[in-house]
Amino acid sequence: MSVGKIFKFHDDLDTDQIIASQYLLLPSIDEMKAHAFESLDPEFPEKVKAGDYVVGGENFGCGSSREQAPGVLKALGVQAVVAKSFARIFYRNAINIGLPVIVCKELPDQVETGDEMELSLAEGTAAAGGRTYPCTKLPPYMQEILSQGGLMASLNREEA
Repeated sequence: MSVGKIFKFHDDLDTDQIIASQYLLLPSIDEMKAHAFESLDPEFPEKVKAGDYVVGGENFGCGSSREQAPGVLKALGVQAVVAKSFARIFYRNAINIGLPVIVCKELPDQVETGDEMELSLAEGTAAAGGRTYPCTKLPPYMQEILSQGGLMASLNREEA
């Protein structure tokens, strides 16, 4: 993975803070993405660039099971979400659509929004601020699923 800018968020960030429920009525993820993190940082969709990272604390993506939450992040070009821990349903939804979600216990307390980071899925490390942090090292089969665009895309390829 390449170097990207960090957008840091707090512990217990819920899916309603990622994409509020009123925007779920919009017809597409592409239209919803303009409202990502609206209650926390209304300018996030304009500031985030393809290849940037979202960093969170404990229990990232808690709350409802809406699959649009990781969907809008992927649609905005977020390269990966790195957090101390994830709500299970957010983690599963992210893998299903091909958005890497990486547990990294130490990094979130050491970085700020605007810092640059480089993530290595193969090595299980994140580098920021001159330090390298250990992260969850995804097994090769998970990396393959992500490289194919997620579990659903991977399964569809197997059926073809």
